[in-house]
Amino acid sequence: MTATQRREQLIEVGRALFAERGFEGTTVEEIAAQASVSKPVVYEHFGGKEGLYAVIVDREVRTLLDAIRSGIDQARGPRAKVEAGTLALLDYIESTPDGFRILSRDSPSGPTGSSFATILADVASQVEDILAEEFAVRGLHEQMAPMYAQMLVGMIAYTGQWWLDARTPDKAAVASNILNLAWRGLSRMVRDPGRPTT
Repeated sequence: MTATQRREQLIEVGRALFAERGFEGTTVEEIAAQASVSKPVVYEHFGGKEGLYAVIVDREVRTLLDAIRSGIDQARGPRAKVEAGTLALLDYIESTPDGFRILSRDSPSGPTGSSFATILADVASQVEDILAEEFAVRGLHEQMAPMYAQMLVGMIAYTGQWWLDARTPDKAAVASNILNLAWRGLSRMVRDPGRPTT
């Protein structure tokens, strides 16, 4: 095996183990044993478990964010953009469940800084503009768009976590139901909702 092939093999082995057992539950010894190499080979390529994990997380983050950006950019109109972003996340979960498990678990602070919360914050920042435009059209407070973007992305992401294991209903039904709540809720919003009564 070339060095590049060995590196890719270690990434695939590590990815499967981290998805199954989490960062804390995975050891360099297990990674090396699964790849049929010695521990020093893992250290040579990645400097240890943390380095391997950082590479895997970085790849998954790029894959997920690229898919969501692409879906949002290609869609026309705010409702279509929310739907495209929702479907992109569900497509990612369906096609790479191991990657989503890795991203959505509590991960150690690493050099990438790519915790699930930072990934969601990045997605939410893209959604802010979509919501701000729609708020302006509807006469709502545009400055509230960042908060609503966090709400929307959180709802989609946590529904995605649930669906990862449930797998029912199918992806299209999950997306349409998320959109039903998100869009119909947004379409009936009032400018000043008032404060909750206690």
